[in-house]
Amino acid sequence: MLATLNDIYAAQARIQGVAVRTCLIEFEHAEANRRLFLKPENHQPIGAFKLRGAYNKIASLPEPDRKRGVITYSSGNHAQGVAYAARALGVKAVIVMPNNAPAIKREATAAMGAEIVLVGPGSDERKVKAEELAAQHGYVIVPPYNDKRIIAGQGTIGLEILEDLPDVEAVFSPVGGGGLISGVAAAIKLSKPSVKVIGVEPELAADAQASLRSGQIVQLPAEQVSKTIADGLRTQSVGSMNFEHIRQYVDDIITVSEDEISQAMKLLAANPETIAEPSGAVAAAGVLFHRDELPKTSLSVAIISGGNIEPSMLEEIRQGIATNASTASKS
Repeated sequence: MLATLNDIYAAQARIQGVAVRTCLIEFEHAEANRRLFLKPENHQPIGAFKLRGAYNKIASLPEPDRKRGVITYSSGNHAQGVAYAARALGVKAVIVMPNNAPAIKREATAAMGAEIVLVGPGSDERKVKAEELAAQHGYVIVPPYNDKRIIAGQGTIGLEILEDLPDVEAVFSPVGGGGLISGVAAAIKLSKPSVKVIGVEPELAADAQASLRSGQIVQLPAEQVSKTIADGLRTQSVGSMNFEHIRQYVDDIITVSEDEISQAMKLLAANPETIAEPSGAVAAAGVLFHRDELPKTSLSVAIISGGNIEPSMLEEIRQGIATNASTASKS
């Protein structure tokens, strides 16, 4: 079932005062005739957009469900979103995380009081473990992306973009499991259908592009997607509900190389307000390095989905040292 505009407006009211209403920042490195604004979700209390959907989902649960506690599976940012929202609402949270998740994300999640369970690197592994624990203890599952309340929460980003830049012609969003682009695309297309919505994902984890072009969900091996530096986009496939939103509302999905992600991170890091983790820099990389594949628009927005980057990686990026994917996967 697709999220409606009413669902997204309801989410906007629900998260008000919890999630930050992030303001657009013009990117000075864009071409003069192709202005680019950034939507800095790195300004959220957890450093990423995931708080929007997580809070909307948990706040929507009936009181008996909240008392059972919630569980989710995530490589990091959704984990923090669930932990933050659960703490704010007085709900127990259990998070199943991959053992290769960045330490900065694991530690931040634990610091918010969540119980962490570590499993292997495959996105299917953590989902299976979460379902097993939910069945065993009665926890309510808060999926990272394949859920209408999650999608509606992320869609509030789209509403804010249109409110702040009504003349926007194209919006670029990173794609992992598909929750962010599903919500943003629904909000944009249901409000102003003429705006182009373009997804961007790493070449090493291009399952969403393959899915959109083949007309069916494509799943990639865990060992392949785990090679991308963009740890937040290492999902093996998009969710079924997300795929329906993508088919309905997304104009195209393009891919970027590991080097392009690193270059975009370096450019973004020049401004402390736009520091991006690898996943957060992917949309900007698509705009900066793939002009020939994009619609001929003059006013665009790229979403910085998060800024939770290891300090050592940020320093390497600032110094212009290309951080290879194998190093990132061990962090």
